[in-house]
Amino acid sequence: MLTAATGGAAAQSTLRVGLAEDPDILDPTLGRTYVGRIVFASICDKLFDIDADLNIVPQLALEHETSEDGKTLTIRLRPDVKFHDGEPMDAEAVKYSLDRHREMDGSFRRAELTAVESVEVVDDLTVQLNLSAPFAPLIASLTDRSGMMVSPKAAEELGDQFGNQPVCAGPYRFVERVQQDHITVERFEEYWDAENVHIDRIVYRPIEDSSVRLANLQSGDLDLIERALATDISAIRESGNLELAIVTELGYQGMTLNVGNGAAAENPLGQDARVRQALNLSLDREAINQVVFNGEFFPGNQWVSPQNQWYQESHPIPERDVERARELLEEAGVQTPVVVDFMVPNNPETRQVAEVIQAMASEAGFDMQIRVVEFATGLSEAEAGRFQAFMLAWSGRPDPDGNIYSFASTGGPLNYGRYSTETADAALNEARTATTFEDRKAAYAKFADEWLTEGSVLYLYHRAMLIAHTDRLEGYEQRPDGLVRVVGVTLE
Repeated sequence: MLTAATGGAAAQSTLRVGLAEDPDILDPTLGRTYVGRIVFASICDKLFDIDADLNIVPQLALEHETSEDGKTLTIRLRPDVKFHDGEPMDAEAVKYSLDRHREMDGSFRRAELTAVESVEVVDDLTVQLNLSAPFAPLIASLTDRSGMMVSPKAAEELGDQFGNQPVCAGPYRFVERVQQDHITVERFEEYWDAENVHIDRIVYRPIEDSSVRLANLQSGDLDLIERALATDISAIRESGNLELAIVTELGYQGMTLNVGNGAAAENPLGQDARVRQALNLSLDREAINQVVFNGEFFPGNQWVSPQNQWYQESHPIPERDVERARELLEEAGVQTPVVVDFMVPNNPETRQVAEVIQAMASEAGFDMQIRVVEFATGLSEAEAGRFQAFMLAWSGRPDPDGNIYSFASTGGPLNYGRYSTETADAALNEARTATTFEDRKAAYAKFADEWLTEGSVLYLYHRAMLIAHTDRLEGYEQRPDGLVRVVGVTLE
């Protein structure tokens, strides 16, 4: 969209993006939502990024080197980079940001950086990360929020209000936010790659109803929407002025089950793995895919998709077996129907999945009582343990550790179900410290043997990430992490 600028200046381009939810706090240390990551992609550069083939590529860092023993990582930084407040993005700032991620109260990055014992400034453009042990997922973690650098000056001045006025080193600077209405960012003239930033302003608008998002795109009130419905693929392709970018997500869609988070866990589903397996066997994943998504998505049963190299082939997607599910409930000695408080984010597609689950599970002896909540409310309820089952998605990371460790390890910040065993922790930590693909996958195999029979997440499917946009948006490329990147993109 081209809008006339004031004072006779040249016209300015504004990209209007429709989000499926309103992001949580815009602080990379504290943020945890997918839509928040979409906004961060414009305002907070990372040390590293991924390309379309999941290769790790430089961003704020230029290169890195790991010591022979795997316990020292040296990172050399891009010169002449500035934060949005004009402060230098140098080694001191990197140390500050990484220490903030590791030590700040409430940090969701801490689990991603547990092996980092200290960060040292070598010179203005070199930092050294000292590790307690080799840590295979580290560089991949630095391609996401753990690798986002914040201005030390702004972070110190703003304190716990930093998320309301974030200052990073990305192509756009934060301008304003009105909760549940819009977030506005503007082109940062001193960005290190400014010559490839062609759009002047981005306005993010949270619109939970997928049909309304698409209608706004079709009418020209939006230029791009994330998570278009699979049932709308034909309409988008036939529109004549819209384009569709599709990639398979790195993450998963599933149900988180409360097995140890407060009083709500004191129920058959939370206390008996046989009941959880019965619920698992009551579900037909391919039927969910066909009914809700026209067969466009990918059934799954693990934290990575069956197409992923880390998938555990010894645990294939289970066939629906209602008779066996009933037998398991009888073996567990529970009365049916098993009543389950089923918390579901207020999203039309997710609600439809929940209704299909409800119908399927009822045939095995479950009463899945759907409780629809706003997305941010659901996260707060999950943290507080006020749920028994929670329909929850994860957008995914290039390394499998990013899809599982925080969700299954004792004390993991995203372990809303509070699953905790020494054997699971040992296997997850072994997968982190092993140095070969074969050894890491073997460690995950040991973990899968326990987690996929007793754990607190039932994995259901993996989405095709559907990003629809106007054909006036040129040069747009969708990568598997689902983020919206606009460097190098033009809006005619």
